Amino acid sequence: MTSDHELIRDGFWVFGYGSLMWNPGFEFLERHPARLMGYSRSFCMWSIHHRGTPEVPGLVLALDEDAAGQCQGLGFHIGPEVAEQALADLRERELVSSAYLEREVILHVDDGRRQRALAYVVDPDHDQYTGALSLERQAEVIAGACGGRGPNCDYLFSTAMHLSELGMEDPELTELSELVRHHIQLHR
Repeated sequence: MTSDHELIRDGFWVFGYGSLMWNPGFEFLERHPARLMGYSRSFCMWSIHHRGTPEVPGLVLALDEDAAGQCQGLGFHIGPEVAEQALADLRERELVSSAYLEREVILHVDDGRRQRALAYVVDPDHDQYTGALSLERQAEVIAGACGGRGPNCDYLFSTAMHLSELGMEDPELTELSELVRHHIQLHR
């Protein structure tokens, strides 16, 4: 793994597959569509801070190891002049409860480059890891949860919309969005 000193000195890349795509929270030099092999994106992590509470947890997306999987998202190149602050901000945001692990991965960038990058992946041994939940169960949770960064459904809707706008529509997230809208209408 690249040392923090090297990341700060040289700048670094980070892979966004959820809210980082539409709310990165850092300055970047480049942003490109990218694919990460060996992982799948899913709502497999309880959110007790940003999109839920300990009493009413929500769900957030995480990268789960999957030998046959791949995930489309965005690769962000962060320059050395802002790397120290960006790294600190990313760690504060993503490592708030230790449910994510910071990993160095290889991104397949749309321009043909293979680029080393940081990615935040779920720790399957952490108690916030849900494993595979049915879409119906995910919809129930997401429709009713809200945390420090707002309603859980807004996180889902924004991610699905941005993926679609980027030409990376995720059929499972599209279907889940419809289920969540249905749950919200039923409980008004």
